[in-house]
Amino acid sequence: MNSNEPLTLFVSQFVEELVLSGVHDAVISPGSRSTPLAVLLQDHADMKTYIQIDERSAGFFALGIAKAKQKPVVLVCTSGTAAANYYPAVVEAFLSRIPLIILTADRPHELRDVGAPQAINQNNMYGEYVKWFTDAALPEADPGMLHYVRTLAGRAAGHALSMPMGPVHLNFPFREPLMPDLNHPLLWAKKERTRPKVSVPSSRAVLSEQQYKELAHTLNTYQKGIIVCGELNDTKAVQGLIELSEQLGFPILADPLSQLRAGSHRKDLVVEHYDSFLKDEEIAELIKPEIVIRFGSMPVSKPLFLLLKNDPSIYQIVVDSSGGWRDPTLHSAEMIHCNEAEFCQSIMLHARRKENVCWAEKWLNINRHYAVLLNKIEDFDGELFEGKLYMELQSMLPQTCTLFVGNSMPIRDIDTFFSKTDKEIKIYANRGANGIDGVVSTALGMSAAIKDPVFLLLGDLSFYHDLNGLLAANLQKLSLTVIVINNNGGGIFSFLPQSQEEKHFEALFGTPTNLDFSKAAQLYGAQYQLAQSWKQFYSAFEELSSVSGLKILEVRTNRHTRVEMHRNLLKSVSQEIKEKLK
Repeated sequence: MNSNEPLTLFVSQFVEELVLSGVHDAVISPGSRSTPLAVLLQDHADMKTYIQIDERSAGFFALGIAKAKQKPVVLVCTSGTAAANYYPAVVEAFLSRIPLIILTADRPHELRDVGAPQAINQNNMYGEYVKWFTDAALPEADPGMLHYVRTLAGRAAGHALSMPMGPVHLNFPFREPLMPDLNHPLLWAKKERTRPKVSVPSSRAVLSEQQYKELAHTLNTYQKGIIVCGELNDTKAVQGLIELSEQLGFPILADPLSQLRAGSHRKDLVVEHYDSFLKDEEIAELIKPEIVIRFGSMPVSKPLFLLLKNDPSIYQIVVDSSGGWRDPTLHSAEMIHCNEAEFCQSIMLHARRKENVCWAEKWLNINRHYAVLLNKIEDFDGELFEGKLYMELQSMLPQTCTLFVGNSMPIRDIDTFFSKTDKEIKIYANRGANGIDGVVSTALGMSAAIKDPVFLLLGDLSFYHDLNGLLAANLQKLSLTVIVINNNGGGIFSFLPQSQEEKHFEALFGTPTNLDFSKAAQLYGAQYQLAQSWKQFYSAFEELSSVSGLKILEVRTNRHTRVEMHRNLLKSVSQEIKEKLK
């Protein structure tokens, strides 16, 4: 027997079973102890592999692919701190319900906890942020162990895809020698198998007809209602939500990640500027709802969150297909676990059509007034106003594309300034843990999975956090247009109470870096343009959009005047709206 036969057959059976279970993408970071996994994943004809050198970036790159495809992606690394570098991406995947299969190579048991090099305790290292963990057995080639390892693969894929989807972690101990035998006569010999050894179909919660009747009866007793849509992974729910809104006469407050602001669907009852006008207490009181049906995760908007949190008299129904508990307001009256599209269709069979035109028109009129006034915004003393950038960008993006948005100010500005459009623009962000790390890598992962053009919009600190991720564009031959809004620091903190502490604000929160990003573009072979005026922005965007590869458009703004400009805009718009409503 070849000395590597147990290793070869054990690991190859695992890889083959992953493929049969529908897993076809793997992100691999180089390392010695992970050699069996890396080599056999690379060798399988039906597994698409991506080599990512930096493990933190690799984790987010895999997350981007899985986010785009809504299918599990394999992550492979060697032992030691390499696995620890996956942690931020694992947390994000868990909280945002993205399926990952993390495979960490490890020292065999006799080399653990004895001072061996590159050995740390990898058992349950991701804690509660994975849905399932197992410390795999050492490779053996007898039939029972091969059945065992195929079952591991099926369970991993099944757990990752079961609702709510999320990451799983398998820790593989390997003894040397580590190189599998790629010429073994039984390698990939089972390709005639078309079904996995064990199938783990994903089930979903359903409601009875009686439960739908009771919910419809509740909805029928209220006239002043709204539908709130946060981030939705199931785009099939869009049409059902539109139809339910029209039947109930409830306007839809559409978060930018709901995929309801853009697309060819009807948007007559879609409200997108609520984040701004709900900041005005007088306007918020005028349109306060009696009942709310909420779909998806909690929206970005803080004023909307406060409206729901501060008034327990609002009857809240939360619909979650994954069976989670997404209620940071702590005031939900009904927690419904069922498919969103199915909920909409079933409720419409029992709820009566309402003609509460006046109620919906209040919301829609305010939204329209705000949209008109928003289009009149101007720069301040010749400085580029960041808010205007989002509006200009929306008109310049191609008809069909993906826009990935960084956290902190960019996602909030998208919420404020991105209006309804018939363009097919899909908007994504990492809103599980809301971190600024890994944004570049996630966008590049999505670029690897999506045929349409992908644009990344983020701040300078987010860009700095994941400069390593830019290497993926060269390694994988990817195209991505990166728009960096460089206000030289943490712009969001200028909107928070900390900004009143002038003595230590810049050192602790403003954190200016004074980085020249043209040097980063040069390092990673990216095409680079700097825009310091709107004319330069239009020209640079058009030029970069016409070529492939990695492109970086840096837009320099002033965060010190940004707050005043933003607040003056909202104050003037709110005043004009209230004048029109009198």
